Amino acid sequence: MSQASIRIYGTWWCWDCRRAKKILNEYHIAYRWIDIDKDANAKKFVGSVNNGNFVVPTIIFDDGSILSEPSNSELKNRIEQEIKSRDV
Repeated sequence: MSQASIRIYGTWWCWDCRRAKKILNEYHIAYRWIDIDKDANAKKFVGSVNNGNFVVPTIIFDDGSILSEPSNSELKNRIEQEIKSRDV
């Protein structure tokens, strides 16, 4: 999966963001990193999809589905679904 269509909205100081990026890297998943501390529109977007809360990481997948602050197992399960859907 070389295409960077997955987007991660987060902040540099967020431990959960670092953890999510590490998992994606372990699976060799390309993603686009968007720092909401540096991008006001991105911050507004994160708030809009999280009931007004600025929850990070907020991860948007190819199909438009969203994971907000996922656990390791939630993120790994979703990545494995993504891999399977691309292999079909």
